[in-house]
Amino acid sequence: MRHLILALAFAAPVSAQTIETDLELVLLADASGSIDADELLFQRQSYATAITDPAVVSAIQNTLYGSIAVTYVEWAATQATVVDWTIIADMESATAFAEALIGPPRQASGRNAIGAALIYGMEQIETNDINGFRRVIDFSGDTMANSFGPPITVARDQVVAAGITINALPILRNTQWQTGDLPAAYEANIIGGPNAFVMPARSGPEFTDAVRRKLILEIAGTTPQTEYASLLLDGLEVGE
Repeated sequence: MRHLILALAFAAPVSAQTIETDLELVLLADASGSIDADELLFQRQSYATAITDPAVVSAIQNTLYGSIAVTYVEWAATQATVVDWTIIADMESATAFAEALIGPPRQASGRNAIGAALIYGMEQIETNDINGFRRVIDFSGDTMANSFGPPITVARDQVVAAGITINALPILRNTQWQTGDLPAAYEANIIGGPNAFVMPARSGPEFTDAVRRKLILEIAGTTPQTEYASLLLDGLEVGE
């Protein structure tokens, strides 16, 4: 089975054939009105940089199957899949995913619909042709506003009931949330499931580094508070 996965590693998007892998990961990134064009591109570049980091690729190769499946989705009032499901098993397939992430135009637009975004992420997992040992939605945003769609906690509970973990990366860029209230709100209302955690991020190099650290922990299936996490992240530096 490992040889089959490696043979399919460079295919993007994933073919219709059912594939066994360690992790199905939805990268659910904020593209609402508070995120301008430069910030949107910076977010994509940060995820592209993180997914091709040698430490992230090493974490992928050290999973049970030696691969993960990843899709990148942007959310606002609507949701849009920027990069479809892709099997990443080595640096070449990680680079292909990163390159595909930078080019597409902005597609999601409008205000905030966090609940709808979580349901959309769940649907991407439930309807693909991949069997992941673990299933995770990696949600990022700079607000708790939810102008459209289902309530956030209702959507969260539905996603968690489907056996999917939700982790969150609150972006600390709005002054109203600089005191740490946004991470607490995300912990109370958005995350859920086994080993769920919140990892706050500020703008600039710290955001890219937070994405990298978060990916490593998600791929390893652990949380920031564990001794294993400390071993994984030991020696990583901002901007390294």
